[in-house]
Amino acid sequence: MEARWPADPDELERAQDALAAAAPPPPWTFGQEPLIGGCFVCFGRGVGGRGARGEPGWAAAALDGTGGAVAVVRGTAGAPYAAGRLALREGPLLEAAVGALPRRPDVLLVDATGRDHPRGGGLALHLGAVLGLPTVGVTARPLLATGEWPDDARGAASPLELDGERVGAWVRTRTAARPLAAHAGWRTDAGVAVEVALAASRGHRTPEAMRRARRLARVARARATRG
Repeated sequence: MEARWPADPDELERAQDALAAAAPPPPWTFGQEPLIGGCFVCFGRGVGGRGARGEPGWAAAALDGTGGAVAVVRGTAGAPYAAGRLALREGPLLEAAVGALPRRPDVLLVDATGRDHPRGGGLALHLGAVLGLPTVGVTARPLLATGEWPDDARGAASPLELDGERVGAWVRTRTAARPLAAHAGWRTDAGVAVEVALAASRGHRTPEAMRRARRLARVARARATRG
């Protein structure tokens, strides 16, 4: 399907319904040493509450591996924060950051949910559809899905389910650390989400490409607002 960024909440809800019902291209499978990317966005400090449309934002994208390419862009928030509507606020900025990379990753990690969403079409899924890239969401906790934590050993995983459907998994990326929620996104399922999260974490709790993108976005914000 051809996806784009909606202009208002009503259009977003229609887009999310369409994404949830879409039959995307054949599912992506975890192959030999895929190039993993990650992206992150942050906004200016001092805007209280849910933020505001038009406030400054900085988005970064990074490719996995030592010395992997990075990109940082500046823009504005498309809307205040609202649960389930991150695409309005963050989508275009994240698309611009990933698009600025010199090479497209094979799979992209997004700090957002996918099918664990009131309409089954979270930002991780939406961004992948817009970019035409397989995506996996990685968050600290689920949005609506539920499931027991896995065993306390790196690589352990347990299902996250919503309305009887497996939409992701808890995954222990590091022994003795809180597990992460890995979300099925565009052209990926829960099993692939676990594989990608483990491969990208490289012994840390959070995936390397996401850590780098988060740091770059925050450094860009600090430099822009210094003084």
